Amino acid sequence: MERPVPFFLYGVGGVGAELLRVILASRKFHSLRYGLHFSAVGVCDSSGAVVAQSPQDPELSDATIEALISHKANGLRLSDFNPADANVRAMRSEAEGFVQGMATRCATAHPGCILVDCTATESTTAALLLAVENPLLKAVSANKKPFAGPLEDFKRLTSVQMMPRVRYESTVVAGVPVIAGLQRVIASADPVSRIAGSFSGTLGFVMSELQKGAKFSEVVAQAKSLGYTEPDPRDDLGGVDVARKALILARTLGMDLEMSDVTIEPLYPSSFAGLSVPDFMSQLPELDVQFAKRVQDAEANGNVLRYAATVDMSGGGHLVVGLEEVPASSPLGTLLGTDNLVQISTKVYSASPLVLCGAGAGAGGTAAGVLADMLELAYT
Repeated sequence: MERPVPFFLYGVGGVGAELLRVILASRKFHSLRYGLHFSAVGVCDSSGAVVAQSPQDPELSDATIEALISHKANGLRLSDFNPADANVRAMRSEAEGFVQGMATRCATAHPGCILVDCTATESTTAALLLAVENPLLKAVSANKKPFAGPLEDFKRLTSVQMMPRVRYESTVVAGVPVIAGLQRVIASADPVSRIAGSFSGTLGFVMSELQKGAKFSEVVAQAKSLGYTEPDPRDDLGGVDVARKALILARTLGMDLEMSDVTIEPLYPSSFAGLSVPDFMSQLPELDVQFAKRVQDAEANGNVLRYAATVDMSGGGHLVVGLEEVPASSPLGTLLGTDNLVQISTKVYSASPLVLCGAGAGAGGTAAGVLADMLELAYT
């Protein structure tokens, strides 16, 4: 007999929608292999929520979920969704209060409910923190912001007491098991001396193309046209997203760092920060010569240029994000395209560091990591 695993999903964009698709497509697999049935008791976006109609009908039907995914794919809001067998609740208060209210409702109506955060907003932090306070809730997040925000929030969400009820694997490198790998190293009492890696598929693509001799301005324009960057490429080129991921790893390692403690080197000068996106793009050719020179200088040293994050435990520990020359034959040096890589150096893994590599972005990989976390929590 199948055991229901209730969950409430925040965010039905690319990752959230893909997660729902995979859950529906995997019904038979989860039933046969694990005896589980993932029950969507509610789905929320920035406009409102679709929730199960009554205690007698405690989950959204698969047909409703499919219609909901199609509704969102057409660019529509959940508050305008009109399902026959579910209720729609428009967001009439500020977002933080609304998502908290949905979480509180889940704890009461569906004990053991997993709050699944596939958004990119700070507004869900308060809801996730309810899982700390309420033993009837669990939490899985692909959203970096609750874990890269105030250090106190991170400590509350990831304390030893919360290990059976919180997972955040997909906050760093999508479905690549970097958090799990690092936690197993920590659990083995093997001291970590350094973590280094490439945490941005966008910037990995940029570095690979520069290595081939392309101009910086042309590479950024190409990445934007391919959809690799955000609508404003500065959101990627500024390095903040990479810094958030590296900060989460550093905190997992036990370093008490805030975002303000991270040294970040953006790939554009501060004078470009206030420009419109078209003006920013038109100014990028001014940077072509300096990037070409840095690539050439690296090659002269037998190295390649990578946009990397480094967590160094020496001297009290520090975290640096920016351009770095690395040996061309090293794992990071041989990395090409949009894949991500994390290299963990420890006492055991000293001569040959532990390397985890794979697709670090994209809805499919991220949703896979979220679903694996949900499955783990189904047994805690």
